[in-house]
Amino acid sequence: MLNLILSKNEHMSLEILSYPFLFIALFFESFVLVTFLSAPARRRRAGASAEGDALPTVAVIVPCYNEEATVRRTAESVLALEYPTDKLSLVLVDDGSTDGTRTAMERFRAHPQVTIIHKERGGKHTALNVGIATTEAEIVGCLDADSFVEPDTIGHIIPCFDREQVAAVTAAMSVHLPSNILQYMQNGEYLFGIAWRHTLASVNGLYVTPGPFSFYRRNIVKALGGFRHGHQVEDMEMALRLQRHGYAIENAPRARVYTEAPSTISQLFKQRTRWTSGFLRNVLFDYRDFLLDPARGALGTLVLPLALISIESGILLFAVALVTTGADIVHAVTIRSGMPFSYAYLPSLSTFDWFYFPATFFTLLAAIVVAAGISLIIIGQRISHTPSRLAHSLCSYLLLYGLMAPLWLTRATADVALGKTRSWQ
Repeated sequence: MLNLILSKNEHMSLEILSYPFLFIALFFESFVLVTFLSAPARRRRAGASAEGDALPTVAVIVPCYNEEATVRRTAESVLALEYPTDKLSLVLVDDGSTDGTRTAMERFRAHPQVTIIHKERGGKHTALNVGIATTEAEIVGCLDADSFVEPDTIGHIIPCFDREQVAAVTAAMSVHLPSNILQYMQNGEYLFGIAWRHTLASVNGLYVTPGPFSFYRRNIVKALGGFRHGHQVEDMEMALRLQRHGYAIENAPRARVYTEAPSTISQLFKQRTRWTSGFLRNVLFDYRDFLLDPARGALGTLVLPLALISIESGILLFAVALVTTGADIVHAVTIRSGMPFSYAYLPSLSTFDWFYFPATFFTLLAAIVVAAGISLIIIGQRISHTPSRLAHSLCSYLLLYGLMAPLWLTRATADVALGKTRSWQ
């Protein structure tokens, strides 16, 4: 029996083993909350609007592979951006699509702001490089073909390039019209990410420039050799390469972009396994010199090490929770064996005595970590002014994320350890 194998002392030992990881999670969330209140973060939230004759030329590049269903709406959202039309262009790059993407793109052939390119299949990074080579714009934006932007988005992004050191700017990403509990869970995660990226930008600690609407100085990207495969996460590899060469990555929390989120568990696990394994391979292999390097500032000494620890702690805490919960269930069933079912298993809330609720230090610490996470989701929604059903996103996130994330973290860690690469299409 599980409850016999797992003694009380062993049960406590498992909880004690979890304490360091809970403290690390609490420390990181506290760091984000405190940094959110710092003067640099407040100045970034104040922001500015892009205006005047000195505005830079901007080209938005949309790499497409089998995006027949979404590319038209994506292109239309770019062409609706509130920016001088003589300084804004759109480059649609068909990366060897096999569906009707080519036909959908050709609708924009006559538009004076649009350039259309068809090429053989080579991967997203090659499509981005072809698009960059086609334009002479000072600033290039990369937008996934399943994402859509608010008209005022670019007005919040361009002012972030006022400092010459800034080579890239990220936007505030959320889920486009979530329709099921899985997408609401992801929306809660993305709102958390808005607060997280906004805060880390204050200490130049960003290590990814997400595909949905990140902007770059074209001359810097070209000087660094353009985008690379980057273990299937070219946006993360580019961000780390920019950091290696001493550039800064900014964040515009009010620049809103919406992306189509996976609607099934299978699609979600493929996407997150790719993201996590790509992060591990980039940080542990290609950019391992960043880790604990004081010259990299908060990125090397704090952000990347904690990100690595969070992956493995997520797996460990999930395993501990499974074992201890299983033991408690077996123990409860054993004690109640022989009792009438209605008496043993259907207690009335009116007779429940909260005095006997097991409020251990472990449960208290876990509750504080969850409360801090909820606060960051709410902050992310507020600073980005993202319209969303916050209650739906919070409930879905709390209900599902802790159960699902450890599974793709485990899968990605195993893939890296075994040298396995999965196709993400």
